[in-house]
Amino acid sequence: MRKTLRWRGALLAGLAFCAAFAFGAALAAGAAARRAAVEVCVMKTDLGTMVFEFFEADAPKTVAQFKALVRKGFYDGKDFYRVVRGHVIQAGGGDAPKLPPEFNARPHVVGTLGLGRTGDERSGDSEIYICVAPRPHLDGKYTVFGLLFEGFDVLERIAAVPVEERWEGPDKKMAMHRPLKPVVIRSARIETREKQGAL
Repeated sequence: MRKTLRWRGALLAGLAFCAAFAFGAALAAGAAARRAAVEVCVMKTDLGTMVFEFFEADAPKTVAQFKALVRKGFYDGKDFYRVVRGHVIQAGGGDAPKLPPEFNARPHVVGTLGLGRTGDERSGDSEIYICVAPRPHLDGKYTVFGLLFEGFDVLERIAAVPVEERWEGPDKKMAMHRPLKPVVIRSARIETREKQGAL
């Protein structure tokens, strides 16, 4: 009787160990799979490469359209036509369907990737902006759909290029400064990267 109980106890302990091991392995495999499945945008410019992650849960339509444009090569050869130190750099615009606003709780911090628009909230299409400084006054008013996680030095270099100052708008207070020498996006590609903590 005692031998039977010991045998059953050993068997149960062995099964528990195997179950715990399998569960741990499944968690590790799942975490690795999630990391490996993260799609990012790799943007190569005249001044270096920047890599962005996406906020698909917050702005699914905007992310989907941006990825489609990138895969078509839309941004290849486009320049950052607006560079405003302490504010944003911008590229793209036009040649894409208008998108509904997907305003969300993502803040405008250094490296924020957002969808440009006019005064009409439904005018965003392919124009993108990247914040070169925190811009909290934009929070909740524009669609934030990504964030820079590699290439902050490149963003700083682009923001610091010499520009021709241009002031537009009815009161001439909108800075639309243009680089004296174009900063060109040589290529933009969607790639899969393993990234810890990607959203």
